[in-house]
Amino acid sequence: MRGLLWAALVAGGSFCLAAWLGWNGPAMIAWKGAGVALLAAWAASEARGLDGWLIAIVLALGAAGDVLLEAVGMIAGAAAFLAGHLVAIGLYLRHRRAALTPSQRALGWLVAPATVAISVALVWRGDDVVAVGIYAAILGLMAAMAWTSRFPRYRTGIGAMLFVASDLLIFARFGPLAGSFVPTLLVWPLYFAGQALIAVGVVRTLAADSARDG
Repeated sequence: MRGLLWAALVAGGSFCLAAWLGWNGPAMIAWKGAGVALLAAWAASEARGLDGWLIAIVLALGAAGDVLLEAVGMIAGAAAFLAGHLVAIGLYLRHRRAALTPSQRALGWLVAPATVAISVALVWRGDDVVAVGIYAAILGLMAAMAWTSRFPRYRTGIGAMLFVASDLLIFARFGPLAGSFVPTLLVWPLYFAGQALIAVGVVRTLAADSARDG
């Protein structure tokens, strides 16, 4: 159902306008959640086995996080994203890449500790530094597993890295970039592009597997 994918890209891409202009209200919350929710619906429509449903669940939890961040608060939204990262880690562990170059392996090892170190440094003076560190560790591990999985590195791997970059900008908003327009400008485009690349990389790889296996 390619129409769902295109609808997701339109919904998510167009939300940049609302994010940049700071629009609020129930309609904006629904608009924000629509992009990744439609990605989840597309992934579910393409699912032919456990792994297909796992990526659909990852995306559904991401959409829930998008909505909960606005409707409930940071903790509820972060909890949904954290659950999604854990499911994604499980998915990527089921699809390890058989062989890695030294540079690919090195980046895989560095992503998680670097994500934690940068995240903690950005919020060091805040009250939530421990919670941020725990979340960042899971986020970084998700990105490392995506990068070293057999899914396309320039889709799923890069998508996971964009997700990390988006979250780092959110943390920077509470620290060195407080009051800056840079997080507002970049957080949503990086995040949604990351989710879309992750989804396309995983779903199309699984579809190719299914077609090959008959």
